[in-house]
Amino acid sequence: MAKTSQIEIDTRTQEITVSDGSKMNLYVASPKDAKAAPGIIVLQEAFGVNSHIKDVTERFAREGYLAIAPELFHRSARNFVGPYNDFASVMPHYQALTTEGIQADIKACHAWLEAQPALARGQIAAIGYCMGGRAAYIANATVPLKAAVSYYGGGIAPDLLSLARNQHGPILMVWGGLDQHIPAEQHSKIAEALKAAKKPYINLVFSEADHGFFCDEKPQYSANASSEVWALTLQFLRNNLI
Repeated sequence: MAKTSQIEIDTRTQEITVSDGSKMNLYVASPKDAKAAPGIIVLQEAFGVNSHIKDVTERFAREGYLAIAPELFHRSARNFVGPYNDFASVMPHYQALTTEGIQADIKACHAWLEAQPALARGQIAAIGYCMGGRAAYIANATVPLKAAVSYYGGGIAPDLLSLARNQHGPILMVWGGLDQHIPAEQHSKIAEALKAAKKPYINLVFSEADHGFFCDEKPQYSANASSEVWALTLQFLRNNLI
């Protein structure tokens, strides 16, 4: 992956309570002595808040963000991390996750960030990967984010196209052209729904990249596509946050 800045950071795990009474852990990474930092919610793949998601959260912190990664499977398994080569072990938790549950989790994350003294008030974005890409799209329709980024978010089309009209901030949609899980027709339907709703968006396809190309712990990892999309993601967030 591309190099990040050398800001010193702190990391910790924080437990919060969601509106349904469930307890959810956040992996928190923030610049040391942060003041007026923008916030970002980093939304996991189906494999949990694992070493990769923690690394991404820390990378955002080194760029000056107060970054949190919520454990979205907290209702069915606390501290869940699943192996990349065993999706069967992931499925029960993946299937138990509902849109309503994601919305409740996002609201809890947003409220927690807003209560932090180090946050630049109102300056919060979300980014997600695969399952988390769908969650980032849901998040942008649920709370008043300044921006959202969705990497290869499956399940948005056709089931969640109606949420296009509720998007708050501009959204960057990132896809892999070799992705067999999310066909190009779905990219087009999402873009059409956002355009019809008059919502600002970018629809970006890396033609030679596969699903999950940003994760450097997977065989699908693409160093070139990852470094390019990281640079674009940072600029997109800078353009829409303070």
